[in-house]
Amino acid sequence: MRHKKDGWQAAMDQLSTAVFLTDSLGTILWGNGAAEMLLETSRKSFTGTHIAERLPECEEWFRHLAEGSQLTSARLVARLLRLKRGTQPEEIHIQAVLSPVTELYAAFPKASALVEVVEVEDTLLQDREQTACELMEVNRQLLRNLAHEIKNPLGGIRGAAQLLESDLVRAEDRECTSIIIGEADRLQALVDRFLAPYRQVSSKEPVNLHEILEHVKSLVLMEYPHHLTFVRDYDISAPAVMGDKARLTQVFLNLVKNAAEAMTKERALGTAKITLRTRIVRDVLIGSERVRLALAAEVIDNGPGIPVEMQEKVFYPLVTGRAEGSGLGLSLAQTFVRQSGGAILLESEPGRTCFRVLLPLTLV
Repeated sequence: MRHKKDGWQAAMDQLSTAVFLTDSLGTILWGNGAAEMLLETSRKSFTGTHIAERLPECEEWFRHLAEGSQLTSARLVARLLRLKRGTQPEEIHIQAVLSPVTELYAAFPKASALVEVVEVEDTLLQDREQTACELMEVNRQLLRNLAHEIKNPLGGIRGAAQLLESDLVRAEDRECTSIIIGEADRLQALVDRFLAPYRQVSSKEPVNLHEILEHVKSLVLMEYPHHLTFVRDYDISAPAVMGDKARLTQVFLNLVKNAAEAMTKERALGTAKITLRTRIVRDVLIGSERVRLALAAEVIDNGPGIPVEMQEKVFYPLVTGRAEGSGLGLSLAQTFVRQSGGAILLESEPGRTCFRVLLPLTLV
């Protein structure tokens, strides 16, 4: 079946995978929008050039085509090829697939091959994210079940301690029952905090993220009024995101408070700084899906950083690097962000920790 030129080109431009149409010699006849983003250059600049200038290792494929090899039913797949892009000699690893084509692209009668290119890093990130999501969901389900099982015995322990306390005379005995009741209440509060996000129904409405960040900044400055500086670097053109305002507020309150609490030494020296930054980003990976348009909100601090061995665990429930921490803040933050269709990314080294929240934007 033949397609009109404008129709299939528009369809190809909707793909997040880079696609190049070439002749039998490897000369690029056309590339889609994702190809422009991958090569970091315009379609006009690479049309008419040989694809081997960008993908040297696939030159052999086109040598076979030029020699008349019969590849009408074959697809050549190569992993970990090197792709050159941009004006600088930058190379990235990609996975490329060559598919022979014939009269399908009537607008380009010389077309002989379709080359699809995917960054290996993206593929690895997708696999890692999928594995992490599955593992964390199993952990959360286990802990939810465990929390439910803990609640009933806790009530019984507290009730028994109260009954026992009413019959005690000596102050030291009453002190023991008070400790039992107090610890039972503390555990009950911990269980309630863990179960709270799963009891409430999440709502979605247009949310101004800058209003949330300003509110969070004010709350944290009330708790840390001295020796903590905020830097605001907002993209004021950013539109509203769809999400639950209360939950997104909790997300950024957790992130900003964690940053402030981590900078004990920096606050003592008067050098503690938290940067709140927003940018509109295009063609980004959120979870296992590529999103055309998203809002990135970053919480950046100049604290000691998160140890490398902790970085892949910080979002797990009950994992914390602070003795007084509950290990629920970042886990709940990640849950709330995912409920909004987004993701949280972490980059950390001594002197700079960045939590990046990506929230998809609706194209209109």
